[in-house]
Amino acid sequence: MNSSIQYITAEKREELIAELETLKTQGRKTILEALEFSKSLGDLSENAEYHQAREEQGKLEERISTIEHILQNSQIVKKHSSSVVEVGSTVTVQKEGAKEKQTLQIVGSEEADFASGKISHNSPLGSALYGKTKGDTAKVTTPKGVVVYKILGIE
Repeated sequence: MNSSIQYITAEKREELIAELETLKTQGRKTILEALEFSKSLGDLSENAEYHQAREEQGKLEERISTIEHILQNSQIVKKHSSSVVEVGSTVTVQKEGAKEKQTLQIVGSEEADFASGKISHNSPLGSALYGKTKGDTAKVTTPKGVVVYKILGIE
């Protein structure tokens, strides 16, 4: 596993492209309007609206730059069948001592969302599962101690 590579799904790529388009058009237009309005209020050195608009402009441009970087440097992964856990795999695990099973999709850092069952390959659990096969166990060190997960299935 190469942790320096950004992995994204085709769906996430489409989401990022749409977000980028919105930020470049509507987002920039909104900031420009806010800047124009705040300039009309007078003295820029003590103009809170102007400084707020400039700060928002900086955040907007930073997000645009981040999305462009991700789109240019990421590798697209697809859901696939494999006997080994890797980016794009869906893994069913059971925590030692627990009755319920969890189904987790291994994704890149950009789209990790534990609440919806997507974990990053760079996360402690994702790293512990990576490269394992059905029947293996993965140990994850948490603040409460070591947690052991048994891999029940890989899709």
